Amino acid sequence: MDVELRPYQREAVEAIEREWALGRRRTLLVLPTGCGKTVVFNDIARREVERGGRVLILAHRGELLEQAADKLRRATGLACSVEKAGDTSVGTFERVTVGSVQTLMRERRLEALGPGRFTLIIVDEAHHAVSQMYRTVLDYFEGAKVLGVTATADRGDRRDLGEVFDSLAYEYTMPAAIRDGYLVPIEAQTIPLDIDLRGVSTRSGDYALEEVGTALDPYLPAIADEFEGAGLRGMRTVVFLPLIKTSRKFRDLLASRGFRAAEVNGQSDDRADVLADFAAGRYDVLCNSMLLTEGWDCPSVDCIVVLRPTKVRSLYCQMVGRGTRLSPETGKKRLLLLDFLWMTDRHELCRPAHLVAQSPDVADRMTEILEAKGCPEDLGEVERQASEDVVAQREESLAKELAEQRRKKRRLVDPLQFEMSIGAEDLSGYAPSFPWEAAPASGKQVKALEGYGIDAGDATCAGKASLLLDRLAKRREAGLSTPKQIRFLESRGFRKVGTWTLDQASRAISRISANSWRTPAAMDPATYVPGDPL
Repeated sequence: MDVELRPYQREAVEAIEREWALGRRRTLLVLPTGCGKTVVFNDIARREVERGGRVLILAHRGELLEQAADKLRRATGLACSVEKAGDTSVGTFERVTVGSVQTLMRERRLEALGPGRFTLIIVDEAHHAVSQMYRTVLDYFEGAKVLGVTATADRGDRRDLGEVFDSLAYEYTMPAAIRDGYLVPIEAQTIPLDIDLRGVSTRSGDYALEEVGTALDPYLPAIADEFEGAGLRGMRTVVFLPLIKTSRKFRDLLASRGFRAAEVNGQSDDRADVLADFAAGRYDVLCNSMLLTEGWDCPSVDCIVVLRPTKVRSLYCQMVGRGTRLSPETGKKRLLLLDFLWMTDRHELCRPAHLVAQSPDVADRMTEILEAKGCPEDLGEVERQASEDVVAQREESLAKELAEQRRKKRRLVDPLQFEMSIGAEDLSGYAPSFPWEAAPASGKQVKALEGYGIDAGDATCAGKASLLLDRLAKRREAGLSTPKQIRFLESRGFRKVGTWTLDQASRAISRISANSWRTPAAMDPATYVPGDPL
């Protein structure tokens, strides 16, 4: 009955339990679509029930509740009671309840349950949790632990999820899942068709749908023509559009060009039949107006077309995530993601690069590369190339900064130098998300960083200090070079000393020391490779 957890899923469960043990009662789990967030929170629910607790699984759509209850029963054998419309868990014996947030936010419903009813609340699709509906429920059961699960921790209206959650317990990224073989690689192709969005206004942090539909409408015939040129016939393609009328029009345009196209939306009476026919291969293209962003799985999808431009990375990830699942039945090798040349006033539009890039600079460089190529390109390969380009630019700036630091003869290593030397994009691009992270670094953190040789004055906040200390501890365990070795050798012109082992750096320093602290002529810092004969 128990499901075998994947390695990252086991790590996630341990990290969540650790956050609660540290007193961070509301924590987040971020897993890409297709990586089994339900599997993880089912295991967490099972553990809580075994400890004698009661669990509420909270969602905003009936389909999500039904899926959660079914998967929990099949994975653990636990049955669920229901809090939705006329159904209630009051008087039932089940230790797990699936509940609609729209139902539970009502005062009478909450009072019938009582504030001590649940010991754990699991919020599915937790990027919605900033809304007042969710806050009403979470605040009522204030004594319960909370686990929020989502494919991304972003929030479209830019209100920080840190207002609701205390920490991010665990995040498994899409690039890591692709690298580890749990998701298919993504190939992005930029279609050379300019679509002007400069007249579209913004509402609640994203493009106004009605205006997007109006702006997109004149381009639909040309986009349909591009489908023919992109070689999509026979591919299982899902197209996201802003409005029902736009979706229906595009379906008709594709059908007139010989594509087996269907359309579904929230008003479709035959929605289940159409989705089943698409999954069975009776249609090649499925057009929809934002219906399929959550709670729908069809692993055989091998092409995604986003014609609903968005500034919201979480929404963009949800759309693309409909096609990243593995499909053993079809032997799918990749996901093709079509992108158009959207013309906007600002660079806020989500593009394929934002799925994998760790910083805005890398995303911008990736977009430039993809637009120049014009043919399907593996996002992982493009990200590596863009990262190298951005790092090269940063290293040039860093060299100037280090020259200034050398004049100041600083004893400790600047965090930026350390991060660049070890290639830590996640550290150099870090921004705090939760209140405790934004607080100043503690005295204990400052002392520990300086003990490693890092200038804590530039760590800026407790979250950044925590990440630095964790990385430093892991490097020490792995026997990698120390910050002080990095500072000394890079001040002599040696490169990427952060990638050396402790022994390699020690031998290089010993050789310099034996030469009266002058770099031997045989050791050219610009070309020296650790392990070369001295």
